[in-house]
Amino acid sequence: MPRSHVIENWDPEDDAQWESGGRKTAMRNLYWSVFAEHVGFSVWTLFAVMVLFMPQDVYGLDAPDKFLVSAVVTLTGAFLRVPYTMATATFGGRNWTMFSAFVLLIPAVAMLWIMANPGQPLWMYLIVGAIAGLGGANFASSMTNINAFFPQREKGWALGLNAGGGNLGVATIQVVGLVVIALAGNRSPHWVIGVYIVLLVVAGIGAALKMDNLAHQTVDVQSMKDMVRDKDGWVLSLLYIGTFGSFIGFSFAFGQMLTMTFTGNGQEPAQAALHAAQITFLGPLLGSLTRMVGGRVSDRFGGARVTFVTFCAMAVTTVALVVTSNIQATNDGRLAGGALVLFFVAFLTLFGLTGVGNASVYKMIPSVFEARSHDLGLGEAARMSWSRAHAGALIGVAGAVGAFGGFLINMTLRTSYQSSGSATSAFVVFMVFYVVAALVTRVVYMRATAGVDAVAATPPEPRVPVGTRT
Repeated sequence: MPRSHVIENWDPEDDAQWESGGRKTAMRNLYWSVFAEHVGFSVWTLFAVMVLFMPQDVYGLDAPDKFLVSAVVTLTGAFLRVPYTMATATFGGRNWTMFSAFVLLIPAVAMLWIMANPGQPLWMYLIVGAIAGLGGANFASSMTNINAFFPQREKGWALGLNAGGGNLGVATIQVVGLVVIALAGNRSPHWVIGVYIVLLVVAGIGAALKMDNLAHQTVDVQSMKDMVRDKDGWVLSLLYIGTFGSFIGFSFAFGQMLTMTFTGNGQEPAQAALHAAQITFLGPLLGSLTRMVGGRVSDRFGGARVTFVTFCAMAVTTVALVVTSNIQATNDGRLAGGALVLFFVAFLTLFGLTGVGNASVYKMIPSVFEARSHDLGLGEAARMSWSRAHAGALIGVAGAVGAFGGFLINMTLRTSYQSSGSATSAFVVFMVFYVVAALVTRVVYMRATAGVDAVAATPPEPRVPVGTRT
């Protein structure tokens, strides 16, 4: 007899339920959520890989056009995260994960057709890219679902793993692109897309067989509305623009910038694409792995403290990119020797820092509302319910607003290249933003959440079995 995929009376804060099987159930849903989100992220960033297969003389898209398509892909992924946040409570985590995987077959097949028929007008690339944005929205539904499965003391780790595993999809598809270019050349993009059509089917079927719906998970529309008027909602979303927005924005732009750099150094387009593919995946890979680590570090030291240090380091790292971009602008597009090494190292470092910051900001969200809940004068049950509802709502809202940062980064880069032929002014804008974000974190949140983070970092006392003398 097949098992039921609906769980009644789920309470991860109930230690007895958690230890008697709750943890196993939560982990099973986490694993398949990570896989489905991983594949979704790959489809979301599919265009970032396809640009390596799209020389301008064949497909007719120049650098500003490609930045524009990348911006549209990130923009639709950002906007769709808001309804996706409410989807798991409305339709069930299992049901929505199935749907969100299968629906991505539409942009995957459309991209396959458009790559096999080069020379299409720009608007067609924009439409297909916009539909691919559905893959970016998967993040919001996945994070909201997993947030409901885990207790407060393990949310930083669980959400970090879920998000980091999903983010790895950005790096994985670029590795697939590298393998295809190395083995079949930059005229065989259909192999990349074919791999992900198969993986989407696996993700949908796996979710159907292994995941669960929580029976009483509800859509807290009021909490979502509260976030629109909430100061912390906007400020934390702003910080997430700086971390996740940077991660996804640079993930789309990195391969194209590398290709332009290698082409500027005299390489043929095919050779430049291969060399770019050999390096591009390292940035998203590092950012994904550090996000997993960042969750653990934030559980230990506090999300606000880790976020502050991360933004300071991002600002310093961006200074190096300003220097290298200025060298490239004044050297007819060439960037060689120590400047080229500095460019690579600085970009990889920035990717790693965005991963840590992604996790630390998401750790801050439940901490902020937990701290605020103690001033409401509510009973313990009502206080915890308020904290969880508002934290869950902001996880979705912040994910949407943060993804909007990817749109801003690609549009800023596009404007910079159009106006000056280099990314120097764009990197200056990014640097200033990181400095402001660090100051906001320091002034607004480090003291406010210190008490909650200290309690969360303290391991629980061991339980004494009933009837045992002490």
